[in-house]
Amino acid sequence: MTELAKSPPGREAQRPGAYDSRPKELSLARRARIPIISAAAYTFARMVGPTLRYEVLGWQHIDRVHARNRRCVYSFWHQTIFLAMWWWRHRGVTAMTSANFDGQILGSALERLGFATTYGSSSRGGLRGLSVLATQLGQGHDVAFAADGPRGPRYLAKPGPIILARRSRCPIVAFHIFAQHSHTFENAWDLFQLPRPFSRVVLVIAPPIEVPDEIGREAVERKQADLQCSLERARELAESWFALSPAERQEQRTIWNS
Repeated sequence: MTELAKSPPGREAQRPGAYDSRPKELSLARRARIPIISAAAYTFARMVGPTLRYEVLGWQHIDRVHARNRRCVYSFWHQTIFLAMWWWRHRGVTAMTSANFDGQILGSALERLGFATTYGSSSRGGLRGLSVLATQLGQGHDVAFAADGPRGPRYLAKPGPIILARRSRCPIVAFHIFAQHSHTFENAWDLFQLPRPFSRVVLVIAPPIEVPDEIGREAVERKQADLQCSLERARELAESWFALSPAERQEQRTIWNS
């Protein structure tokens, strides 16, 4: 499936906003900076986002989950947050961000793009954030959070998506997005990427991962390894996509869209 990023978004968020009102306490100066920085990020997204040209592989996996009246636990690497939030804008998704300063900036920008948000991380408020996400899944909303966030290590999946999928009985849908032309922040722990205007972008979506609600610790670890494998497989294809020949791309379209 090939689509322009400016194509109509799909399922609209009914009540975007922050579902958890207990983010980390910040100084007055930092609190004052959040709306300014998030507004700048939103403005950049509104200027660059419509120029991006997305090709999507594996969207049928999401369609099949939704066709069964189920919702998705989206999982991705922290590096791809910008491209992910633009693609999934105004689709009724609830996202979990860190409770720290950077996370609150991201949360504010996400809300401007039609997401609902909750705060939590592996180090602070994680269980509370997962509880909010489980509630949102039960109310018919997809949810999303970075598998390696908020501080890494980069490209190492944490158990949060597995715990949430087990609790909610909703499948994990891992994906990776890559822009052909982008700026990478080399000093950032996640190698955060911002696409350049008019770049081509590929979104690779892996098959859903089911997590039975009765599994124990060892099984959770195996599912975590499955998630790691799915994320890496999607990343490998996405980051090599624009170096492939037309014939190789068509072969991969056939594999991923089957």
